[in-house]
Amino acid sequence: MIVGSSGLTSKADKNGKWEEAGAGAVVLKSLFEEQIEAQGDLLMEGANDYPEAEDYVRAYVRANGREEYLQLIRDSKAACHVIPVIASVNCYRADTWADFAAEIERAGADALELNVFYLDTDIHSDSREVLRHYSSILKDVRSRISIPIIMKIGKGFSTIPAFVNRLQGFGANAVVLFNRYYRPDIDIERCRIVAAPPFSDPSELGDTLRWTAIVSGALPDMPIAASTGVHTWQDAIKCILAGASAVQLCSTLYKHGAKVIPEMITQIADWMERTKYESVEEFRGRLSLSNAADASMYERTQFMKYISSRETI
Repeated sequence: MIVGSSGLTSKADKNGKWEEAGAGAVVLKSLFEEQIEAQGDLLMEGANDYPEAEDYVRAYVRANGREEYLQLIRDSKAACHVIPVIASVNCYRADTWADFAAEIERAGADALELNVFYLDTDIHSDSREVLRHYSSILKDVRSRISIPIIMKIGKGFSTIPAFVNRLQGFGANAVVLFNRYYRPDIDIERCRIVAAPPFSDPSELGDTLRWTAIVSGALPDMPIAASTGVHTWQDAIKCILAGASAVQLCSTLYKHGAKVIPEMITQIADWMERTKYESVEEFRGRLSLSNAADASMYERTQFMKYISSRETI
């Protein structure tokens, strides 16, 4: 169980506490590409009408710069005596900051999670260009560091298994399924765009399970961290059965605190004893697409069975 990148991992002393609670790794709070470049102006594109936002962004950039992040890595490594400390960069390109990846490695990070957020709104774009964009970022960073690279991707791709296969070919050592992007909402009383609730919901686990099972079945040697919708020990077991090597926790930790981790570990161990499993590896992937007795449950045919025949509310 990995503590996902968030404000929960923004301090070294916090990360030491996560290790004490039983976390298998921590992913540090993301450093944004714009912070690495130390150019708050990039964050302010399209926000010129909101001077208060500009002041906030500039203060944020000053307070959360490159050296502070490198120090967070060093301090977290000192605080975490056993578990991996994974750095995280939130980016949409690599040409201007990729050299910083080498500094992240030298600071002692055990791995680097690339949280790529590339939102293409051009109606003339070719979907292949989007895939090439992600691959280009990965190749650029891969050429500079030797530590593992974990690609955290969203679920908005039309060919997720093929995409992950391509990422693996270009040097990704693991993937996170899925990134939960910022979500907008609309306030109909004030007629303005606002932020939607930030936390995931257990109902979001279905897509995570589906694609974890499909990707792990197609690419059994590609480690997958399941993320989004994982709130309970039962959810964690489901993800491992689907083929996940790990699960990332975030929203449930915000809601219930660090006690979630030891409670989940205890409950999973109890379940393994009841079901006669001696190790996690014995049941990991048992219900992946390639191993499940009824793999069609992950596919389209079940929509026809359970939805199209339903005629009452």
